[in-house]
Amino acid sequence: MKQVWVPGPVIVGAGPSGLATAACLKEHGVPSLILERETCIASLWKLKTYDRLKLHLPKQFCELPLMPFPSDFPTYPTRQQFINYLNAYAQRFSIEPVFGTEVRLAEYDSNIGFWRVRTFDSEFICQWLVVATGENAEAFVPDIKGVSEFRGRVLHSSEYRSGADFSGEKVLVVGSGNSGMEICLDLCNNCAAASMVVRDTLHVLPREILERSTFSLSLWLLKFLPIQLVDSLLLLFSRLILGDTGKFGLKRPKIGPLQLKNTTGRTPVLDIGTFSKIKSGQIKVVPGILRLTARGAEFSDGRQAEFDSVILATGYRSNVPSWLKEGEFFNHENGYPKKPFPHSWRGQNGLYATGFNKRGLLGASMDARKIAEDIACQWNSGAKHLPLQLLFTS
Repeated sequence: MKQVWVPGPVIVGAGPSGLATAACLKEHGVPSLILERETCIASLWKLKTYDRLKLHLPKQFCELPLMPFPSDFPTYPTRQQFINYLNAYAQRFSIEPVFGTEVRLAEYDSNIGFWRVRTFDSEFICQWLVVATGENAEAFVPDIKGVSEFRGRVLHSSEYRSGADFSGEKVLVVGSGNSGMEICLDLCNNCAAASMVVRDTLHVLPREILERSTFSLSLWLLKFLPIQLVDSLLLLFSRLILGDTGKFGLKRPKIGPLQLKNTTGRTPVLDIGTFSKIKSGQIKVVPGILRLTARGAEFSDGRQAEFDSVILATGYRSNVPSWLKEGEFFNHENGYPKKPFPHSWRGQNGLYATGFNKRGLLGASMDARKIAEDIACQWNSGAKHLPLQLLFTS
């Protein structure tokens, strides 16, 4: 196996988190090496997102460090506009990941005081390791009883592209987060009959309140008011704008949307028109699935319905436990840092994480800046040298 000495950090993942970290490091004069298992940057955005996707938050909360979005971009950039932005970002900072290189094992070697990062045919030795694979590394596919009996097609949302592919069909969407809601709307707008599985309580908020994004309004209110009061105001405005969501099968949690986000990481749904389709009956809300049948599904309330296709908008999960071998920083159960935000970016022995704080692109940018500053301080004070025993084996 070929050994490669990397004087700066090794960054695993060339998504927005990895790109942001590399750019911030370069700004501090620190070189880095990005290892990416796919053949392009931002593979989740380029290969696994649907056509009509737009950023759910205003662009100023989604830009990466050191480079704003073009001024002519709309408030909520499209999927393709965001991809174009990421391509331009990588070009501006001369970020050139090593593509097609999957990290199979990374562990700290206390004998030499460096990280060993192993791929199929190489071992990279480095002082700092930045985990930037993010919260959405692997599609989560739940185990649904009877799925093998279903005669229609079953696909994860990462395989979904457009509602036009389902025109005239009866489609069951499993999942009621932002993706599930948006896919239902896309199906409805393309003459498909959509039903959405809602198993749990959830907060649905209007995307904008008083002609201002709900997210930016929340941040502004939190400067002056306690979170409980801000939650109460958001729910009041939501009731005035949307009405009682509980009447249509979307019961709200007892805890407010911002408190829920802080304590569990569950993100409220920002409505872009789906709820009006639910109110009109164009999109049906159904309870949890007991099992799939040959022609459809049986639900927890005893009802049955026929469907042509099932789309699993069940989200993603971290894959860190499958390749990172350490027991202090990352939780082996869910692949997230054990420390809560804002301390989730730094571990021990030069280990860092960016994009794992459940705060989207804004959180990833915050992580990237902190990581770059911390590594730059060590870099400028004198980084370690490659051990002599490795000089003769690399």
